[in-house]
Amino acid sequence: MKKIISFLLLSIVFLNTQGSPTGEDLNGSIKGRVLTADGQPAASVTVVVRSNHRTTIAGEDGWFILGSLPAGEYELEVSLSGFTPMTEHVVVQSRKTTRVTIRLQVSEKQLREVVVTGGANKFSRGTSDYAAKMPLKNIENPQAYTTITKELLTDQLLFSVDDGLRNAPGLQKMWDAVGRSGDGGGYYNARGFILQSQLRNGIAGSVTSRIDAVNLERIEVLKGPSATLFGSTLTSYGGLINRVTKKPYGGFGGEVAYSGGNFGLSRISADVNTPLDEGKNVLLRVNTAYTDEGSFQDNGFTKSFVFSPSVLYKINDRLSLQMDAEIYRGRNIVSPIFFFPYGLTVSSLGASRADQLPIDYRRSFFSDDLSQQSANTNYYGQLTYAISDKWSTQTNVTITNSYSDGPGPYFYLINHDSISRNDQFTANSRDRMIEIQQNLNGEFYIGSLKNRAVLGLDYFNHVSDQLFSGGTLDTIASHGDIPTYRDFNRISLQHLYATKGVDFYYPVDLISNTYSVYGSDVINLTDNLIATAALRVDHFVNKGNYDANTGIYNSGYNQTALSPKFGIVYQPVQDHLSLFANYQNGFTNKTGADYRGRAFRPEKAWQAETGIKADLFRSRLTATISVYDIRVTNIVRAYVPVAPDPSLPAFPQIQDGTQRSRGVEGEVIANPFTGLNLVAGFAYNDSKYEKADADVKGRRPNTAMSPYTANWWISYRLPSGPLKGLGIGFGGNYASDNRVLNSVSQGVFILPAYTVLNGSIFYDYSRWRLTVRSDNLTDKKYWTGYTTMNPQKLRSVVAGVALKF
Repeated sequence: MKKIISFLLLSIVFLNTQGSPTGEDLNGSIKGRVLTADGQPAASVTVVVRSNHRTTIAGEDGWFILGSLPAGEYELEVSLSGFTPMTEHVVVQSRKTTRVTIRLQVSEKQLREVVVTGGANKFSRGTSDYAAKMPLKNIENPQAYTTITKELLTDQLLFSVDDGLRNAPGLQKMWDAVGRSGDGGGYYNARGFILQSQLRNGIAGSVTSRIDAVNLERIEVLKGPSATLFGSTLTSYGGLINRVTKKPYGGFGGEVAYSGGNFGLSRISADVNTPLDEGKNVLLRVNTAYTDEGSFQDNGFTKSFVFSPSVLYKINDRLSLQMDAEIYRGRNIVSPIFFFPYGLTVSSLGASRADQLPIDYRRSFFSDDLSQQSANTNYYGQLTYAISDKWSTQTNVTITNSYSDGPGPYFYLINHDSISRNDQFTANSRDRMIEIQQNLNGEFYIGSLKNRAVLGLDYFNHVSDQLFSGGTLDTIASHGDIPTYRDFNRISLQHLYATKGVDFYYPVDLISNTYSVYGSDVINLTDNLIATAALRVDHFVNKGNYDANTGIYNSGYNQTALSPKFGIVYQPVQDHLSLFANYQNGFTNKTGADYRGRAFRPEKAWQAETGIKADLFRSRLTATISVYDIRVTNIVRAYVPVAPDPSLPAFPQIQDGTQRSRGVEGEVIANPFTGLNLVAGFAYNDSKYEKADADVKGRRPNTAMSPYTANWWISYRLPSGPLKGLGIGFGGNYASDNRVLNSVSQGVFILPAYTVLNGSIFYDYSRWRLTVRSDNLTDKKYWTGYTTMNPQKLRSVVAGVALKF
């Protein structure tokens, strides 16, 4: 891998040195902004230079840049489906940047409708303000990431982040959200490592239940360790999931929708936007939804309510304040999860695959009264100040509070024919995160070198006050006639704890603070060669675990970590084709000491990645192919002395373990012709323990997901005629065998490969939309798992209607 990257970088430098035209330094550029008729930024609008067909796309803030233009006169054209093309005459001077503002003759609301219903590649976004903590085109970013747009979620009639993430290549769901405070969100795997959706607009936004998508503009999935810009607490070595929310705009509009389906699904939602003053300086947008859904099994349900208001106050031309809230309230029963008890061997279980166990797939094995209450109350504030047209500051404050109380049923696989029924409840458990982040973004030149930089300060506070406890009720048959089937209920658990007490009592009371400073610089060495360098200094202070008996915290520790990142992008065809490579870092703070008494250092992960990105045919075709190699060091493992040593601790440990994860990922998003849109992805991952305990050395981790995964979705909508807006969509997901037990002592247990097919039919008109969606068309039985076996939903059918205004 290192040889490949070295060869690529040397080739890039050679090609750039040999191929630069002699007059390039005399070229100029155009920097412009596209606005709607009501003065709002026009995002995702395509701007074309008529004479040479150079193309770019305006970012979320409406800004665009066209570089490396010889001095002269140009015509810029902005075309929108159904509207007369607009042109703007621009004069470019040598070695200067010409600034221009293009004002469309459409409102922001009209523009949104044009982008959705027109011929644009609606499943793609060419820029992001969050992936690099600065406005940056995907083709300029040396890191692979994927974007799931709200248009794709709408086509598929999906209501949650959990469902929407099935459109991310190389991302596999491991565990459904359970709703418990602190750790109750859905678990996923990317590049062989576990991650959760804990970022919202680039900062802390944890929601410990199923995350509703009613207020989402898109979902961004960054691949690989990303601690340099986003820290280690909310990210994973496999990447991060960032939710980008809808923003208020300067007009009145929105939609109200209702959906219903089998398994008792009933959902109502609303998205309403309105200015609060005549000058449109105070804007309000409210998204809300209530969902009530049963289970594909005989028992189980989820009831959830989300209320998410957002207020944008434009104090003046330079200063703006945005305040958001996310209020979640819900009651649910944890979906069935089957664990493998400690010491269980596959041979004693009597089956080595999930489909060999005779567990009744449609039975939950618990009563409907074993529900828990869960809640999230999150607040966000963002103050943005434009120092000049090139420099701005942004202050972010986020406070997240999660809560849960109630039982959590789960099961142990005992043998081929029986299971034990268990409970792990939370009692008034609370988890709080506070993040305060200050960013300075700007553009400057060093000689002729263009620099785009971000400097940041970050404070992150985590307070946990949680209690996990529970016990075992009984052991029953896993199928057939079960006389005591209905005994796993709230009354039986109350009797169990009253007579026998709890089997375990596990409080989590801790306080930690993280103080960080970071910086990143994107340097245009030429118009075609871009380098990125970034560094984070992170100081972690863990106060320790609280002892209620003594009233003090124990086992506190401090750790400081450095997290660098380097990247390079070469564009053989500017703005259309790029070769990229990166070397970036992630880390995890570790508590404790090794067998010699030496304090543990942070665990480290290093990624080398290289690949190709394309943005062709006026963005009708975008694609990314990447190859990566992640190496994790400083892993803590058991220490086994050569000879017995009584001076060693009871469970001696050593910090010298290593793990390696390599693979390839690819994604294509295309709009071959008007009306047809498609997205497809493929991933292969080879992950294994290198230096590790003998029980797992050389084996794939049992948390490392399926080695092969794929996703696809094809959608066609009639672009004209009496049935304009009528469309159909079809797609699915594939995952190969997943080894959720994989050791010498226990053996190998497999969750079988699966292919799940989904489809939708929709009719999207200017004022309303009808959609019918069916998931798991073949009614396939399949399982996911995070060292567990979790049955997944059978065929579902949902119909929805939305009224737009």
